[in-house]
Amino acid sequence: MQSYLVGGAVRDRLLGIEGGDRDHVVVGESVESMLAAGFKQVGRDFPVFLHPQTAEEYALARTERKSARGHTGFVVHADPSVTLEQDLARRDFTINAIAQSEEGDLIDPFGGVRDIDARVLRHVGPAFVEDPLRVLRAARFMARLAPLGFRIADETMALMRRMVEGGELDALTPERVWQELVRGLAARQPSAFLRTLRDAGALAVVLPEADALYGVPQRAEYHPEVDTGVHVELVCDMAATLAPGDAVIGFAALTHDLGKALTPAQELPRHLMHEHRGLAPLRALCDRLRVPSEHRQLAEMACREHLNVHRLLELKDSTVHDLLVRCDAFRKPARIAQLAVACEADKRGRAGLQDHAYPQAAELVRLHAAALAVRSDDIGAEDLQGPAFGEALRKARIAAIRAARA
Repeated sequence: MQSYLVGGAVRDRLLGIEGGDRDHVVVGESVESMLAAGFKQVGRDFPVFLHPQTAEEYALARTERKSARGHTGFVVHADPSVTLEQDLARRDFTINAIAQSEEGDLIDPFGGVRDIDARVLRHVGPAFVEDPLRVLRAARFMARLAPLGFRIADETMALMRRMVEGGELDALTPERVWQELVRGLAARQPSAFLRTLRDAGALAVVLPEADALYGVPQRAEYHPEVDTGVHVELVCDMAATLAPGDAVIGFAALTHDLGKALTPAQELPRHLMHEHRGLAPLRALCDRLRVPSEHRQLAEMACREHLNVHRLLELKDSTVHDLLVRCDAFRKPARIAQLAVACEADKRGRAGLQDHAYPQAAELVRLHAAALAVRSDDIGAEDLQGPAFGEALRKARIAAIRAARA
């Protein structure tokens, strides 16, 4: 059996970074011969198998032919006659089209090693334009690789723009857009995801609510970067620094200021009530992309409450309590720490302010813990029921917050 290690495992080894899954391609075999060798078939759309000992994935070498619009419109052909080079030719970027033999030799027909050395993300061939998902994959790869000095090849960006202008991205399903967005937000530099999509004209297609923030001015004394879109990029990167790999916090960072795109022109560069104006576009975005409830709920909290958290040290004890109640913090306590991080990312995601202290984050968590520690048998209200008990519990929690601040 001729098998080769392919894709991300080879690329990441050459980049000197920790790799993920090890995928293999098999040449000269059939479904029948793989099953006879003890492999377990798991692929639905094309032949993929699990190794009987290692459980690593082995796929038959295959080619793809465009048959319909969108990222799923392909006819797959896999049989013993398909060569390794033909299989590599269907891949998206040259750095992902490198194979390694069992002896350790590299097979690199499209110059992927050269592009790794030059830190260039380049498409393999003209078939790149057949799959609109590759525009989002390019952005997601840049979120991971930009910290290593990568850029997108000019000719690749030109193809991406052509795909966007031709309406190809309209065929993407909400689920696939969301999958790529989540992976981009969980990467080291989410701002590169946003900038890549914006440079290609794709951000206005897949995330119009975020694209609308670019060019919207803010008060320079609070936002030295001025441009709201640039601010959101900085916030997303700060979230990735404070909570590496956490796309729930990353999504809250991305969407916390959507209301600023709706500020009336005569009010600029001030953004009165933007935290409330932002809820409608946030909910529209979540509905369109079918965003999971965990991401959606934290994003709504961050959008609605980030200014209150910034002012936490000035808020009355009862106002702090009511903020916690609005966030359902007594039934779902873990979300307060997440909210604190998202708000810290907002405050420090500003040009020149990235190293500023943000004591509100730790204080919010501390006051929440004090209120959360109050139990029903602590308030001497054994005979109270219904609203009377709720009011007694509220007063006890406010008192606990007050005591914690003393």
